[in-house]
Order: sequence, then structure tokens, then C-alpha cells
Amino acid sequence: MSVLPDDVEGWLTHAQAARLDRCARAVPAGGRIVEIGSFRGRSTIVLARAAAAGVEVVAIDPHLGSDRGPQEIAAQPELGEEDTEIFRANLERHGVLDRVRHVRMLSSQAPLEDAIDVLYVDGAHRFGPARDDLARWGGRVAPGGTMLVHDAFSSIGVTLALLTVCTSGEWRYRGRIGSLAEYERVHSGRARELAAHVRELPWFARNGAIKVLVLAGRRRWAERIGLDPDAPWPY
Repeated sequence: MSVLPDDVEGWLTHAQAARLDRCARAVPAGGRIVEIGSFRGRSTIVLARAAAAGVEVVAIDPHLGSDRGPQEIAAQPELGEEDTEIFRANLERHGVLDRVRHVRMLSSQAPLEDAIDVLYVDGAHRFGPARDDLARWGGRVAPGGTMLVHDAFSSIGVTLALLTVCTSGEWRYRGRIGSLAEYERVHSGRARELAAHVRELPWFARNGAIKVLVLAGRRRWAERIGLDPDAPWPY
């Protein structure tokens, strides 16, 4: 049975939702799950439904109508208000509104939480904000904890941020489901982590080429090199 709420808009795939579900279920009572970037609640619902009783689920999203998806960078306040209303309605419809603490702030301004067991990062994809999320919030993940990053090796900004932060030897790359990368907060050799990330660069280049072709109106060409005909982007 799928854990993904298909009636909620978002980019998370069924396989990626299953990975979030597994990681959230592993958090013991008294633990904490933090999500950066909630949009309309697709991933939030997955995390909240999987979390055990006594696990705190925190969703951080300013809902400014900015950084909503490809080519949607500038703030659009009216759209942000609409997103907030739909976000809350979606959580309520799926029975998890009372399980989620929504922090309606930029992740760069939100108070840092104490020890985090699972951190899911799907915020602004530009290099600066993405690096800040990985460094500041990733630094709060408890030893042995998990960090999951969406649009890894797909978004240029997110990928550069991963290469900057997650090859330091403080994280072990555990692989990916599509563009959802998983990391464990354990000490690991820098050379090992750099090599693991370099091995993903051909897939990153393929995704970049697909995006260029889609934007250029050459979708059929993009499908020839791997774009799912039913997907707008290679997530």
C-alpha cells in the first residue's frame, strides 16, 4: 500500500515517500523530525503519519509564495497565503494537523531545534540557502541520525551545497532514491565521501541536460535520454 497522499500537490515520488516513511518510523518516542520546505504538505503528511506517538514533527516553511518550484523564485504573498491554507487543510484532511508544529519562518531565521533524529531538507534550491540549511540544520542532527535531501544531483544549487557540506567527513552518503539522497551522521573518510559524490555526477549531468531540453521545448529529445513522459522534471 502506498504511503504517498496522491491528492496533495508536490514533487515527492512514491518510492521517495516510502524512504521517508521508513526513516520516520525508526525515530523512537521522544525524538524529533524536522522538515525544511513543506509546500502544501505532501511530504509532511508522510512524515507525520509514520512518526510514533511522542515523536515531535516540525515543519518549517515561510509560505511566502517563493521558491515553490522550478522558475518560481520571487515572493508572491497572495500565493503564499493560499499555500498556507491548503497546507493546513491537507494536514487536517489526512488527520495529522495536530501532529505537526508549523514554523512559518524562513529556515535561516527559525530558531534551531535541539537534537534532530531525522532532518528532511527540501527548501530553497539556490546554493546559498541550500548550503545554509545543510550546514546549520544538519549540524543539529544527532550522531547516528539521518538527513534526507530532495533534488540532490538534480538541482545545481542543491548539488553544489552537498559537495560543499556533505564531503567533509561528518556524513556518510547512504545512496539515493531518484533525487532523494540519504545521509547518516557518522564520521566517514573525506576521500570516501568525495568519491561517492563524484560517482553521482554523470546522473547529475543527465538531469541538467533534460532540464535544458525541456526549457528549450525539446521534450521528446529529453525523453530519449531518460525523462519520464509523465513527469515535468527528472525528480
